[in-house]
Amino acid sequence: MTTSKASTASPSPAAVASASPPPAPASTRKAWIKKTPVEIVLEQIGKQEEKVAEMRKDLAKEEKELTKLQQAKKVLEG
Repeated sequence: MTTSKASTASPSPAAVASASPPPAPASTRKAWIKKTPVEIVLEQIGKQEEKVAEMRKDLAKEEKELTKLQQAKKVLEG
């Protein structure tokens, strides 16, 4: 004649949260594909090339600014 009072009481919010995990999105993430060492190195080379190209653009912009300032300096000195 043992009756469980816990079975008649409503479960606590913590018990409900741990009992049913949220559904995992199945199609939102791509499957992980292991890369070979060659693919990793080629990817790093590509990233480095992009970085260098961006730095060259920035350098060209800075050189133009320097040229303008040097011309202004010549006008002020002359």
